[in-house]
Amino acid sequence: MANTADISRGLIIKLENSLYKVVDFGENKTARAAAKVWAKLTGVDNNRTIEKTWNSGDTIYPVRVERKDYQFLYKDDTGYSFMDTETFEQISVAEAMVDAPQFLKDGQEVSVLINTETETPMSVELPDKIVMKVTYSEPGMRGDTATRTLKPATVETGATVMVPLFVNEGEMIRINTKTGEYVERVK
Repeated sequence: MANTADISRGLIIKLENSLYKVVDFGENKTARAAAKVWAKLTGVDNNRTIEKTWNSGDTIYPVRVERKDYQFLYKDDTGYSFMDTETFEQISVAEAMVDAPQFLKDGQEVSVLINTETETPMSVELPDKIVMKVTYSEPGMRGDTATRTLKPATVETGATVMVPLFVNEGEMIRINTKTGEYVERVK
């Protein structure tokens, strides 16, 4: 058993027969009333985002989660297929369970969160930053560097990323998968 003092970002808890991941949390203390603990939660097995408040010391029900390394194989009608890098076992997950499917390329290493109670995959996380090749980009206007002007560029997976004007077709760039933003040019 755990209580509200054990809440942390990334913790997955069971609430009203659904699984939720803690995105943010805090504590409200007042002079007269008991302390309250609040948390902003996103659904792991549903698309809901909720806020929940507990009295300090209330019982919560965390779910034991295991993180395993998998390799992306392919996408088809059934979803995205991944292979365990240790046992070579394959799983297929829905697109909603992948945090940034537009940046998945063949053979890419990802982390899969698995519920140890039911042995089912809960979500697929890409690395925070990945390197991709720019396959199409309009040439930038020479001398237009006074402001941080951005232009659209298509990367090897077909996703579009806003990049600075100096990035050209054929160059490698680093992308933040959480925000989908350009980070830097890679040599």
